[in-house]
Amino acid sequence: MSVVPESIKIDASLRHDWQLAEVEALFAMPFNDLLFRAQSAHRLYFDPNEIQVSSLLSIKTGSCSEDCGYCPQSARYDSDLNPEALMPVDAVLKAAQQAKQQGASRFCMGAAWRSPKDRDIERVVEMVKGVKALGLETCVTLGMLSDKQTQALKEGGLDYYNHNLDTSEDYYSEIITTRTYQDRLDTLERVREAGINVCCGGIVGMGESEIDRAKLLMQLANMAKHPESVPINMLVQVEGTPLHGTEKLDPLQFVRTVAVARIMMPQSRVRLSAGRKDMSDEMQALCFLAGANSIFYGDKLLTTDNPMTNHDKQLFERLGVHMGGSSYT
Repeated sequence: MSVVPESIKIDASLRHDWQLAEVEALFAMPFNDLLFRAQSAHRLYFDPNEIQVSSLLSIKTGSCSEDCGYCPQSARYDSDLNPEALMPVDAVLKAAQQAKQQGASRFCMGAAWRSPKDRDIERVVEMVKGVKALGLETCVTLGMLSDKQTQALKEGGLDYYNHNLDTSEDYYSEIITTRTYQDRLDTLERVREAGINVCCGGIVGMGESEIDRAKLLMQLANMAKHPESVPINMLVQVEGTPLHGTEKLDPLQFVRTVAVARIMMPQSRVRLSAGRKDMSDEMQALCFLAGANSIFYGDKLLTTDNPMTNHDKQLFERLGVHMGGSSYT
C-alpha cells in the first residue's frame, strides 16, 4: 500500500506567516514530491482541468521614463520599439470583442507609464466601462496610482489591477532604480483598500537566486490577503535592454516556482505570463500539473510575442483541459 510521507501531507490552509526556511524547504523538495503536494493543494480549490484565459493589450506603448532592466518600453534603451500614444477607446473595444470571441474571460490593458495623469485615467475608465459592457472581466496595469486615480478606477467598475513586485526586495535594486519596492507596495495597498482585486507576481530568470524567488513568493503570500491573480513571468530577453544576455533559468526551476506559488497561495489564480513562447508544450504541461491555472492568450504580451491562439487551443485539446473561470470556493 502506498503511504504519503509526512513531508508531503497536504495542508492547503490560507497562511500569511511564512518563514524563509519553510519556503526554501519547499524549493528543495524532490521534484515529484513537490508537484504532488502542489497538485493536491490545487485540487482542493480548483477544477484541475480548467484554465482561466486572459487577453492582454498594450493601450499605450513605449516612452516610459523608468529604467526596468527587462523592459523594451523604457525610453532609456534602444530596443527598436516604436512608441505609440494612448489608443482610442473604440479600437480597444474592438480588440476586446475579438479576445472574447477567441475565448478570453478577462481583458487586460497595459500602459507604459511611471504614473498616469488624471486625464489619462478618464480615458482608461471609458475603456473599462466599455469592456465590462461586453461581458468581460477587466484588468489594467498603469504604474503607480494616486488615491484619487484608484478611486476613479473603482467607480468605473475595474475588476483587477496588475502591479508586479518583479523580484525580491533584496534583488530589486539590481533591476530597477527609478521606483522603490515600497512604491510598489504602496500602490498595491491603495488598490486593495479601494476594493479592487489584486494581480501581482514577478519575473524569474533575471539573474536572481533561488532565495530571491523564495523571498518574492513569501512577500506575496504574507500579504494580509493573497493576490487573486499571481502572474509568474519568465524573462523575455530583448536586445538593447540591460538584461539581454542573462543566463537562462533552468526550466525545471521555473516549474518549481509555479509549484511553490500554488502551495503558498492555494486559492489564487497562478498565471503563466511572459515567456510562454519559449516554453515547450511539455514544460507548460508540467506547469499546469504544478498548479498554474491561468494563461495570457493571444499573439502578443504588451510588446513581446506569445504563442499563437490556435496552438494554445490545440495544446488544451491534447491535455484534455478546458477554458473556464470558476473555483471550488
